[in-house]
Amino acid sequence: MKTFDGLRLHVRVHGPTPTPSQEPVTVALAHCWTADTDDWHYQVLDLLSRYGHDLRILTWDHRGHGRSEAAPEASCTVANLARDMADLIDLHAPRGPLVLAGHSIGGMTLMALAEQRPDLAARTAGALFVATSSGQLDTVTLGLPELGPGVRARLPQLLAMRARTLSRRARRRTPTIERAVVNRLLFGDPLRPRDAGLVVDQIINCSPATMRGFYNDMQGHDRAAALAAYDHAPTRVLVGSRDRLTPLPHARRIADHLRRSRLVVAPGAGHMLPLERSDLVTEHLVDLVEVAQASASR
Repeated sequence: MKTFDGLRLHVRVHGPTPTPSQEPVTVALAHCWTADTDDWHYQVLDLLSRYGHDLRILTWDHRGHGRSEAAPEASCTVANLARDMADLIDLHAPRGPLVLAGHSIGGMTLMALAEQRPDLAARTAGALFVATSSGQLDTVTLGLPELGPGVRARLPQLLAMRARTLSRRARRRTPTIERAVVNRLLFGDPLRPRDAGLVVDQIINCSPATMRGFYNDMQGHDRAAALAAYDHAPTRVLVGSRDRLTPLPHARRIADHLRRSRLVVAPGAGHMLPLERSDLVTEHLVDLVEVAQASASR
């Protein structure tokens, strides 16, 4: 698919094509910053195993991520991610109920989507906000308050500099910085090496523009008011007790702005809940799908 500004997006679609006589529930899964569709690979496998082709599943690599085309730094914004998501839904799920799930910047994308396309928010039969924030990200300490905001802001700059000066092959051979960031800041306990390795590789695949552009844009993200567009639907807000990027107060703020929300805290978990607490995320996603399918059949 091509975006409104001409970028090629890598998209995966599972399940039946909507028709006037059949409008299946569609699950759209928006992934984390510096990740790709494999952020949700446990949930996709679980949903396919449970529902087969009775459920439509839509995943994609955000602009500048994974197998999607590299994006200019100025276009790396949450607002553009929401516009891309809306266009994907219009193309691949033009009818029928929606269950939307967003991890980290993916959850922010759901908020921006509600701002831009209230008609899609109205079609939403359930929403899952995973390890994300509605704003005030410039106050996050990463659990390292002694460093100060200037030093914390240099972390994405450091990753971007490595991406600019070293080849992907060189960074894969010695991913010292990337592994330290992933192990120390992104995961809680227990840490599965295969999951950490996946996230390291996802970071290495990102361009400097992706790292700098989205980081800078997220510092101005403030979309708590947009959450009201989902008040009609059941929503879940998941957070790890050891999430350093979008900690518990950010999850509480989201839940407080949603009329039908349920806040779930995963003890010991970090920021990468779809990987490190895959069963928990699947459980709540399935609950929302069941409600959506029951409503659609009435």
